Amino acid sequence: MEVKIEHRLTAVEDRCKSNSHRLEEVERRQDNLDKLATSVEVLAMREAAVESDVKEIKSDVKAIAAKPAKRWDGLVDKLVLIVATAFVTWLLTRAGVPV
Repeated sequence: MEVKIEHRLTAVEDRCKSNSHRLEEVERRQDNLDKLATSVEVLAMREAAVESDVKEIKSDVKAIAAKPAKRWDGLVDKLVLIVATAFVTWLLTRAGVPV
């Protein structure tokens, strides 16, 4: 009977060692998962910052691109006004109205 108990005790000790190794492996994996989760969180924050910067850059580029168009529109408006004024002046002088 004592041999049977000793044999069972040895089996339990072996299983305990095996379980200890398995728990150490699980703990190591959990540490790796925690590191990964932290890395993903940092990446998400950086991505949000980059997205914000890209939106700001896009609005700046639109403003810069619109500037020459506004200048051109202003120039065209002035040219139309000059031509219209010249035409009205010509009509008035043809009609004999002193300008």
